[in-house]
Amino acid sequence: MSQIRRVGLAIAVVVAIAVAYGLGRHNSHAQSGSKAAGRHVLYYVDPMHPSYKSDKPGIAPDCGMQLVPVYAEQQLANVSASSPLEQLPSGTVRIDSTAQKLLGIRFASVEKSGATRNVRVVGRVVPEDTRVYRLNSGADGFIQETHNDSVGTRVTKDQTLATYYSTEFLSVASGFLAATERVPGSVGGDGNRTMPYPGAVSKQGVSSLLGYSDRLRNLGMSEVQIQRIAASRQLPENIDVVAPADGFILSRNVSAGQHFDHNMEFYRIADLRRVWVVAEVNESEASHLRPGDLGKITLSGAGRQLQARISDSLPQSEAGGGTVKFRLEVENPKFTLWPEMLVDVELPIRLPPAVTVPLDALVDSGAHARVYVERGEGVFEPREVETGWRFGERVEILRGVKPGERVVAAATFLVDSESRLKSPAVEAPPVSSPHTAVSLPEHVTVAKAVPVLGCSVAGDSRMAGSGKSLPLTAPCAKKLPDDPSGAGARHHGDDVD
Repeated sequence: MSQIRRVGLAIAVVVAIAVAYGLGRHNSHAQSGSKAAGRHVLYYVDPMHPSYKSDKPGIAPDCGMQLVPVYAEQQLANVSASSPLEQLPSGTVRIDSTAQKLLGIRFASVEKSGATRNVRVVGRVVPEDTRVYRLNSGADGFIQETHNDSVGTRVTKDQTLATYYSTEFLSVASGFLAATERVPGSVGGDGNRTMPYPGAVSKQGVSSLLGYSDRLRNLGMSEVQIQRIAASRQLPENIDVVAPADGFILSRNVSAGQHFDHNMEFYRIADLRRVWVVAEVNESEASHLRPGDLGKITLSGAGRQLQARISDSLPQSEAGGGTVKFRLEVENPKFTLWPEMLVDVELPIRLPPAVTVPLDALVDSGAHARVYVERGEGVFEPREVETGWRFGERVEILRGVKPGERVVAAATFLVDSESRLKSPAVEAPPVSSPHTAVSLPEHVTVAKAVPVLGCSVAGDSRMAGSGKSLPLTAPCAKKLPDDPSGAGARHHGDDVD
């Protein structure tokens, strides 16, 4: 008997629990229903595409999801009593301080100030063209010997580099000696007259002497050898090729026993005590550089710095290159810099005062640029702006904001996304049903409705010349493939369950 009582008691407990659970579910639904009933629905939107609106609940035509109601209370919650959003431009949003901290929103002031930025580019060392000397032949001949003339060798002024023989020098040198003998007092070290003698004969002799001296120079004889001939009054056995200045041999084109033609280049020598550094700078940055501006040259890997100055020569640019070549003058007394060496160039660029904002505050879509200006406590207004130069972390604003205003400088794209959601889009006209009838061509016949891809379909359409038909509605037509042999095809006249 006790066993029966226990079973009955257990059954009673289970029944009581079930009744309590049912009463709780009923009260919960009743409360939620009454709460929802007290809220006013403005319209229904597609959760994936908020621009689609409908005045009745239903299924989204593009994705098949349930339309979501938008209540009037949600719109009122976005309005600030101190700064009503309806009085501000479209796209203005309100984000409370708690949400700002969670999103990491920070602000920056619009400033009017100049900017200084160091432009760093790679430069190439080249000899200064006024310090490059080319030694050419003025006659045909052959090289007899060379003396310590390897490329890169440092040479001094009047140092003999090579000797050669040429028959053209003998006749001119003989005339030079004869002219010196006919002119009294013409035994100076340079072969010119040292004492003035009046008279037509003396002047004619001096003119002849100067003419022979110029012919020897034109053939390639150095001043040192001309002076030696005038002093010794002897014809030279060969011609010396000497360095015209202190420097380094950049190129060498002769060797012992080599025959050469007229105007052949023997050597190229450069004085490297001052060199140029050629640097390419973007055109947008080049407009802020002026001749005389100072920069720094750093040797890659060595860490040594040299001061440089932008030369007064005109910068060079190539069509369509987008860069401008500047030449910087660098003193090189210790010959630290060599031709074709690559160095790091640092040029300071100073910009005039302008209205600027942080670069992170700008939302640039390419066609349009905008910033978000704080208009009140948690209220942000989108503002179209026109930009100028961009250097470092600042961007110039030509139009759209004023100094002293505050703009969103962090989490800007999150604010931009919220603004786009709140902005009124190009709305489709309200529809009473999520499905719209489609006008069909004359060769299309309509059959009974069939469900395709989760959408109610008005009918199927016959494809011309195919003998098959495809389901077709306004929202779902875009989903169907162009090939009528797809999964949704049916033979015309077939029944569809």
